[in-house]
Amino acid sequence: MDCVFCQIVSKKIPSDIVYQDGEVLAFRDINPQAPVHLLVIPKKHIASLAELAEEELPLMGRMVSVASKLAEREGVSESGYRLVINCGREGGQLVPHLHLHLLGGRQLRGQLG
Repeated sequence: MDCVFCQIVSKKIPSDIVYQDGEVLAFRDINPQAPVHLLVIPKKHIASLAELAEEELPLMGRMVSVASKLAEREGVSESGYRLVINCGREGGQLVPHLHLHLLGGRQLRGQLG
């Protein structure tokens, strides 16, 4: 697959990468919705949360763990942050590659609970 996030993983498109390991890459969103807005993606192309296979579930745990560590590194861990995964077009997913948004650094609106 050659989506924009796959191109970021392969370094064909530059990005402000803040973390990477063998499975996961994290970078700053180019259109931030909060002072801290990072995207955490699997290096492997998975189109959406709906496409995640049972054997890939540990990858989601890895993504959340990385996001938690990045929230601490970015200084929003204690004040609070939000993790968001949009799924499908009607769910707000703009790029067809599974990704997790880490948002923080200000009071976030639209609380769900």
